[in-house]
Amino acid sequence: MEKSISWLEKLLELQGLKTSVSGHQNTAELGDDSYWLTIDTESLSEAEIESLIGDRGRNLDSTQYLANTILNMDVGKAEQRSYTIEVNGYRKKRQAELKSLADEAADQVLNQGQSEYELKGLSAAERRQLHGLLGEQAGLETFSRGREPDRHLVVKLVDADSDHSDEEA
Repeated sequence: MEKSISWLEKLLELQGLKTSVSGHQNTAELGDDSYWLTIDTESLSEAEIESLIGDRGRNLDSTQYLANTILNMDVGKAEQRSYTIEVNGYRKKRQAELKSLADEAADQVLNQGQSEYELKGLSAAERRQLHGLLGEQAGLETFSRGREPDRHLVVKLVDADSDHSDEEA
């Protein structure tokens, strides 16, 4: 955890941002065991916070991708960790939105009779979260369809005859 906090603080410093980072291991918020690195926003301007997050969280996603790649380099598989970077409550708020999207998709397929329900405009990380959230729903299956940047998540009723060989979950 100390290494990850130090790495993120140095990255922020290189961006000209003087702030601190705290960390904790997640156990309940997303239902995983990722390390959450939270950027303190007290000394940051609104523009700096918005810049860290970026349009629809893209900058934050990129920083998180870098963290997961760099911090797991030269580390054995058993010691690798998943890192989630939080700033200004963005991840928690987005997680609530994703939960709502998952509930809506499940309702459309299970209760409204829709054969498939597509969720578009999600990052790869958000699609993974929704695969996890919806994977817990009995009677549903999820898979991704398309190619980036137009890849989207599909939710449908479990069908023993379904074949998604060209699509990956």
